[in-house]
Amino acid sequence: MRLPHRAATMSNARLSKIAPSFVALAAIAAAGFGYFIPSHAVRADTPAAQTIETPMGRAPLSFADLIERVKPAVVSVSVVNDGGASKMAENSKGDKGDKGDKGDKKGGGNFNLPDLPPDHPLHDFFKRLPKEFGQPEERPKIVQGQGSGFVISSDGYVVTNNHVIDGATKIQVAFDNDETKYEAKLIGTDPRTDVALLKIESTKTFPAVTFSKKAPRVGDWALAVGNPFGLGGTVTAGIVSALARDIGSGPYDYMQIDAAVNRGNSGGPTFNLDGEVIGVNTAIFSPSGGNVGIAFDIPAKTVDEVVTQLKATGTVKRGWLGVKIQNVDEDTAASLGLSEAHGALVSEVTPNGPAAAAGIKTQDAILQVNDAKVADSRDLARKIAELSPDSPVNIKVWRNNAEKVINVKLGLFPKNAEALMNGDNDENDNNGNNNDDSKSSQMELSQLGVTLMPARSGSNEEGVAIAEVDPSSDAAEKGLKAGDVILEVSGETVKTPDDVVAGVKKAQNLKRTAVLLHIKSSDQKRFVAVQLSSKKG
Repeated sequence: MRLPHRAATMSNARLSKIAPSFVALAAIAAAGFGYFIPSHAVRADTPAAQTIETPMGRAPLSFADLIERVKPAVVSVSVVNDGGASKMAENSKGDKGDKGDKGDKKGGGNFNLPDLPPDHPLHDFFKRLPKEFGQPEERPKIVQGQGSGFVISSDGYVVTNNHVIDGATKIQVAFDNDETKYEAKLIGTDPRTDVALLKIESTKTFPAVTFSKKAPRVGDWALAVGNPFGLGGTVTAGIVSALARDIGSGPYDYMQIDAAVNRGNSGGPTFNLDGEVIGVNTAIFSPSGGNVGIAFDIPAKTVDEVVTQLKATGTVKRGWLGVKIQNVDEDTAASLGLSEAHGALVSEVTPNGPAAAAGIKTQDAILQVNDAKVADSRDLARKIAELSPDSPVNIKVWRNNAEKVINVKLGLFPKNAEALMNGDNDENDNNGNNNDDSKSSQMELSQLGVTLMPARSGSNEEGVAIAEVDPSSDAAEKGLKAGDVILEVSGETVKTPDDVVAGVKKAQNLKRTAVLLHIKSSDQKRFVAVQLSSKKG
């Protein structure tokens, strides 16, 4: 089991806007932390009215009645990963039944290395021998972890985070008012939304809570209940701080709350004042790993939709278009001739995917799905994912200065869509530094702020390599660098610097202030709209 690190990955790869802080998951391994226990219990014996009248309506003076109602449905989730020991045991059973004298083989189980003390002159020699010479294999490391969850039906279905139970070989849940640990079976997971569904293996009836059908508003009360640091049922209160947050984890939006959420709260519920679940704690934003009042929840609507599919089939099926996309900013819109910056620009089309079969091409700007306008790339991803596989969809694209409607039959979103993006092979030979004639072939395009050289002679690769980028140019600001390869300019394939010049002139003739470049960086392809400067070289 990999320890929960989803948010740490986000900080490294997807949350550069908030560096150097990082997003820490609200889940924790069971070992290696200390608890702060107060020296004496603190009690509040003074009775008080539960609500008070305000100009905006009645407000609670205490959440006690509400918590008494919902807390029994919240569970602590304990997981164990035996490090592959169970698989090794199964393999050992199989080996016992095999015929043949394995002891005669090199490195067979009958050959044991001598147990020499560390100061023996041959100790290091035997220790460094390969395992096939009898070196004992390291014993699998057993890893334990903890998180939170909540029961959604009386027969024991439990919702938690995927990263809490990912890789677990044993899952147990426990209620705050019950010392019994119940075995739980994994029904299904959805890594894309970080949701997992468990089933308690018991015939008992359990207290349960429901998802809110009413969308929360910024400023609403938010009560988080969970298992921080393994302490068991803990309640914290705050408000809904923001909605539709992008935390760099796929196309789905998150709800931000300021209720204290810490390691171990992952998978726990956030309630409204009606006792309904409005979100599932999944990550926190923190420079230290502890609570700083910024936590992120998967919205109840998203969780409910995912859980419904997991309960029915054990998996989540989404529509799939088969394209890599990026946002259309103002410069990209100008280079394409769009009057406003919206939609999603196709940077790659998956070979043999639904989009390729329907005729969608790179540099198409997808403006609309059926009758719904596409705001940006994340919006397009959500709209497609909400549709069922095999659904017919009308995709409106912008191509060659005109709108075009393409009918696409969606596919089933694959488990590893990235693996299907079989782009051109990158032989890493596009720098052209070894070309003897590179000096004479270089030419500066002052409008773009780059110096170019043709791709290495004799290569079948298309494109023109960038030799140098003016640090003060718009190209540098857009991330272009030496070694990148320009594949297309203004929609035309380029093979020489002259082709690049022709593409720039085409954009100028169309009275455009930016030119759209199709760039290949390492094994990634993307479109970059570079502003055309007025200086001449």
